[in-house]
Amino acid sequence: MTQSLRIGYIVPQFPGQTHIFFWREIQALERMGHEVHVFSTSKPPKGLIAHDWSDEAMERTTYLGSANPLKAGIAASRLLGLGLPGWILREGGEFAKDALICLGASQQLAQCAKTLKLDHIHAHSCARSSLIACFAHILGAPTYSLTLHGPLSDYGPGQRLKWEHASFATVITQKLEDEIGQQLAGYLPERIVIRPMGVDTDALTRTAPYTPPKLGRPIRVFSCGRLNVVKGHQDLMSATRQLIDQGVDVRVEIAGEDDHGGGGYRTELEAHLKKLHLQDHVKLLGAIDAGQVKAKLEESHLFVLASWDEPLGVAYMEAMSMGVPTIGTDAGGVRELIEDSVNGYLVAPKSPNQLARTIRTLAGDPAALQRLSEAGRSHVVKHFRTALGAETLVTEINTVLDRR
Repeated sequence: MTQSLRIGYIVPQFPGQTHIFFWREIQALERMGHEVHVFSTSKPPKGLIAHDWSDEAMERTTYLGSANPLKAGIAASRLLGLGLPGWILREGGEFAKDALICLGASQQLAQCAKTLKLDHIHAHSCARSSLIACFAHILGAPTYSLTLHGPLSDYGPGQRLKWEHASFATVITQKLEDEIGQQLAGYLPERIVIRPMGVDTDALTRTAPYTPPKLGRPIRVFSCGRLNVVKGHQDLMSATRQLIDQGVDVRVEIAGEDDHGGGGYRTELEAHLKKLHLQDHVKLLGAIDAGQVKAKLEESHLFVLASWDEPLGVAYMEAMSMGVPTIGTDAGGVRELIEDSVNGYLVAPKSPNQLARTIRTLAGDPAALQRLSEAGRSHVVKHFRTALGAETLVTEINTVLDRR
């Protein structure tokens, strides 16, 4: 029987609007019999707290981000003799700023790890969360690992330090592994595992079979993603305008909110929507919980996310798990999830014209939609179940403990 582990689990600004994956993975680890202690840098803005499990998640999360001069001073005095000046010299001024911000949280995490007798700490980020885990480890906390969810450039300075002290790492695509192999050669841990994010395919299953749109009836399109320019929602709006002008009745709903809780990029999307006269055809739903996302997917004919860059795409996985024919963009690592014309369709990013053509073609081909519904679901069940990520973490942690 596998030994029960005590795992520290760090996610920045938990629980954010896109964090359902982390919650599912925590639950999967606990179903396997392991003890999970959740840490985060800070709570998300109120406008982004949308899940029906958010209160429970926050109740059990230890937040490390509050300023504590005493803890920061203790960490600084210890790290000065353990290499901090040299790391700052090597990594540069931006790293010095991050290090200063993370000192108190690192000391707090190290103390929590000792009190809770943690076996290992996993950081689901390569930004400050992983630096906190790194410093805590150097201060005496147990081994740590990290997951890379996107391009290394998105996660700030100090990457060589974060990676060289980690006991292992997971990355979500082969593309990202190739990139870090070039950028961090000589600083990578011995074990790097490709393990995509996953979804709960048991929960994300239909209550009724998928049905293509009926002739003469509106085509219901659903999209889900943060309201950010790189998610391409503005391109979906432009494609919708073209389809309506061509006589195709499309109704689009977009779930998600901007990082400011509604006062950021949302205002630009609302202006674009108004400019295109789409108020009767496109609705911005804001941040909605997982149950509402599932309900929207079940009533949709197509899922579309027109991202300019997407490391892989949990939103695509959720749609495919629900048997919704899915259109994504050939950007980032999406091709490692969606095989064009086989289990979904790929269009070029920033191409509303191609997106409109693809939606129109599929809307008029019920047999293709039915085939994509079945193929997408089968592909995600086989390769992108949440439990696979939890199993990978446990296997790698046990390997580390065996060595230790």
